[in-house]
Amino acid sequence: MRTRVPSVECQASGEHRSRITRHASDSPSTLHTRSSSGTAFTLLEVMIACGIFFIAVFAILGMVSNCLRNARALRQIEVDAGMVAAQLSKTNKLTEGVMSGDFGDVYREYSWETVTQEAATNGLYQVDIVVRKRGLQNPVDIMSVWIYSPESASGLNRSPFSNPRR
Repeated sequence: MRTRVPSVECQASGEHRSRITRHASDSPSTLHTRSSSGTAFTLLEVMIACGIFFIAVFAILGMVSNCLRNARALRQIEVDAGMVAAQLSKTNKLTEGVMSGDFGDVYREYSWETVTQEAATNGLYQVDIVVRKRGLQNPVDIMSVWIYSPESASGLNRSPFSNPRR
């Protein structure tokens, strides 16, 4: 067991005070100096600070992970009948009857079917769109749209907005 010998204060260059502590078992050449103006953290304080830091970091990482998962879920586009309706309205040329197709490589498991019939004699068509997923009995989406198509075969010369062809 070490016994303490009273410490001696000395002044170096007038600005900084240091305390020299000598233990009884120490040789005269072995001196421990400790600054009275600066204090150090104990191991317990450092461990508590590290624990609080890691709790905060893991909480932030958990929130970032949830945000990324939600963003990924929002990025996945669901197949709906509006995609088919948009393609039909781009051409603006319709024929009465049943048409079917698929969505290509983008949505391999889905197919669509349209039933087009003239709703009025002025080139207005009703298009019923059904989107199905292979393997499911019930359709994924159903939509009915009305599209004005003055250039179609049945409404070609009946529309008051088109130029009469003679």
